[in-house]
Amino acid sequence: MILNREEASASLEWKCSQAFGERNPDEELQDVDIVSAIEFDKTGDYLAVGDRGGRVILFETVGGKNTPNQHISISELEKEMDFTSTSHPEYRYKTEFQSHEPEFDYLKSLEIEEKINRVRWCAAPNGSMFILSTNDKTIKLWKVRDQKVKKIKEMDHFPFVSSENTLLAEKNFMNEHNPPSFAHGYHLEWTENMATKIANVGNSVHARCQKVYPHAHDFNINSISNNSDCETFVSADDLRINLWNLEISDQCFNIVDMKPSNMDDLTEVITSAEFHPIYCNLLAYSSSRGFVRLVDMRQSALCDHSARILRDAAESHGSKSFFTEIIASISDIKFANDGQHLLSRDYMNLKLWDIRMDSTPVVTFKIHEHLRPKLCDLYNNDSIFDKFECSVSGDGLHFATGSYSNLLRIFSHGVGSAGGITVEAGKNENRKPILQAAPRARRSSLSNLTRGLYRQGHHELSYNLSSKLLHLAWHPTTNLIACANGNSLFFHYA
Repeated sequence: MILNREEASASLEWKCSQAFGERNPDEELQDVDIVSAIEFDKTGDYLAVGDRGGRVILFETVGGKNTPNQHISISELEKEMDFTSTSHPEYRYKTEFQSHEPEFDYLKSLEIEEKINRVRWCAAPNGSMFILSTNDKTIKLWKVRDQKVKKIKEMDHFPFVSSENTLLAEKNFMNEHNPPSFAHGYHLEWTENMATKIANVGNSVHARCQKVYPHAHDFNINSISNNSDCETFVSADDLRINLWNLEISDQCFNIVDMKPSNMDDLTEVITSAEFHPIYCNLLAYSSSRGFVRLVDMRQSALCDHSARILRDAAESHGSKSFFTEIIASISDIKFANDGQHLLSRDYMNLKLWDIRMDSTPVVTFKIHEHLRPKLCDLYNNDSIFDKFECSVSGDGLHFATGSYSNLLRIFSHGVGSAGGITVEAGKNENRKPILQAAPRARRSSLSNLTRGLYRQGHHELSYNLSSKLLHLAWHPTTNLIACANGNSLFFHYA
């Protein structure tokens, strides 16, 4: 990928095109309706959204698919190109299905939530849609396809034989020119002149679970990623990464194991994992210490000792405090389509890396530096452990992530773009803040190693911590971002 700085540094004007799930100010936000995962498919025709209730909701483009049509005429193609160059995709609700249900592990006395942690699109060779979804423990492969609904529109009323009594009765009134409509009195046979007309009523969407990949993780799954070979994928929890074949659900290979023999010696955990978009043997995963490890699965069966580590040398030599290691934890990583650049998000910064340079990032974008004096308050109310996602545009020139007060931060790689663009997610600029969901008990997680060391008094914060933009996805071919706050889904375009 050749980065065009002049093009990247040109300011983009972002507008909100669509909003789904907006609530009235007096409407209470249900915890099960909160969006927990967003993902576009590789064409941008479909968007998958997962929520805390274990559901996967699918959206599709209104104007039809963006995939090329081999039978389209030149004039129609020119019209379509003119239309796409001056407009942006719009989406509509397609269907939804219940992916996961709440479960209970009786051996460990552990409640397993139905919340969808990640959704990923798989290759669709036959026109159907394949989606991987996971909660804390179980991964499922879903097949979603359109079905035409047909209904009998017209049918003649000459009956078919169903009993011997009808056989005898019909014989009394039949003549030689009107033969009976049956050969055996106890068989159901249609008449020879039966006229049946079938009409297409419409399309329905059918979702079916194809595979279930259970019981492979002792800790909560935080990420899944599809391989470019379209045959395998990885799943990562706090301490291990497993390699799966899509066709084999009862066996996987452990390729990264960071669990020490003594858990008291644990110093870091895995926070995210992502396959290289081009080379099927390369895998990147991030940790709570702010490191990104790039491994080659061809070197050894267990890849945790043969990794290339991307770390910011400037931060390792700077001043440190109690919160330094907490805010250095990377919550999400994404590869650019060129495979040479990688985007990482920690609590305070968004960093763009060149995987050939492991000592310093190409550029660092400050997300909410004004919160640094408030880290103690953010720790007391657990906001410092919020996990913000990041996203890269299809051309690799623009980057996006979320912040508090429902803010979307968008940056470009170029001169004078360090400040970025701040957009408030939502159709109306003066929208009232989203109500906070009813709190549920926090379950233990290895990712929060420093939690509970001390607590101090709470202070009133001047920004809205309950309205946070955690999840977002960038359209693969155009400047369109889908982001979520609470149960609301927003589309912004430039």
